[in-house]
Amino acid sequence: MTRSDTAEVRKLTDAEITTKIESLRRELFDLRFQQATRQLTKTHRFKEVRLELAQLLTVQTERLRSIKS
Repeated sequence: MTRSDTAEVRKLTDAEITTKIESLRRELFDLRFQQATRQLTKTHRFKEVRLELAQLLTVQTERLRSIKS
């Protein structure tokens, strides 16, 4: 999974965003586990996953706030 453009993220449905958030959180957990057991080979994935997760969470929060307003 590559880092996505914000415009692409905004085109996703709420369910798709939630699914991607869950999968990225799982991947981040797996990366931490691999690092702890010294099996991690792609250390750059930490930054990529965190950035993509932040992007998705930002869009999700924006949508929730627009519904409440």
